[in-house]
Amino acid sequence: MSRKHPIVAVTGSSGAGTTTVKRAFEHIFYRDGISAAVVEGDSFHRYDRVAMKAAMATFAAEGRNLSHFGPDANHFELLAELFHAYGETGTGKKRYYIHSDEEAAEQNARLGTTLKAGQFTPWEGLSEGTDLLFYEGLHGLVVTDEDNVAQHVDLGVGVVPIVNLEWIQKIHRDNLERGYSAEAIVDTIMRRMPDYILHITPQFSLTDINFQRVPTVDTSNPFIARDIPTPDESFVIIRFREPDKLEIDFPYLLSMIKDSFMSRRNSMVVPGGKMGMAMEIILQPIIERMMAARRV
Repeated sequence: MSRKHPIVAVTGSSGAGTTTVKRAFEHIFYRDGISAAVVEGDSFHRYDRVAMKAAMATFAAEGRNLSHFGPDANHFELLAELFHAYGETGTGKKRYYIHSDEEAAEQNARLGTTLKAGQFTPWEGLSEGTDLLFYEGLHGLVVTDEDNVAQHVDLGVGVVPIVNLEWIQKIHRDNLERGYSAEAIVDTIMRRMPDYILHITPQFSLTDINFQRVPTVDTSNPFIARDIPTPDESFVIIRFREPDKLEIDFPYLLSMIKDSFMSRRNSMVVPGGKMGMAMEIILQPIIERMMAARRV
């Protein structure tokens, strides 16, 4: 952890709602004039798209499992190294994983390269003089026997829908946007499950704040669900690990967020449609205190 060069890590699997959190932080950074070094978790995958398919085939032939959730497919040591370096000096190295042809065109124009979707850009230094590092991805607070990423994080935020909702979102996205068959999607879910249990779930006990979306409609069989529950068909449970440490003012939050209520001494519930607003109201004072501490 570092007062001078703080690190904020948002952790959650793809489709969990990390984009909503990222947007909330972007609004906060813009309003407060904060310069953030933004790092995407996908950039620390070990393999590009083509190499990942080959590695999966090799692992399968050896009777082993490989998924983007686990250490065999990621450079946890490089992520821990970046967090340590940034906390100490405010510097470090990052790269981009190119998701689409549009991103490829943007990066090629910037770098003068001929990269394609599914590839990585070269490693490059972070911009100098940033106020904090903002990470969004799968492993912001991962801990293994070899690497401890979580120890460097000043504010950890988890975004995790209940697992049936997460599966529904993945099934619909992979089918509609990527054209995968239902059988292929279920196979991916099953292949990832051991790594999900071992390396994703434990992070949510280390986060400072968790945002968990819970639908209010039947999701008991996610494999036959015809649509994704909307925000208005859900609640968001917000759990604070140490409310006093974060100086959480629950009466104020309850007065600001209509129809919210306390479910436990450290947990509140807000309507799903107010998730983004709740994030900004909760997170802005925390970030502002972090920035004030840098100047002391």
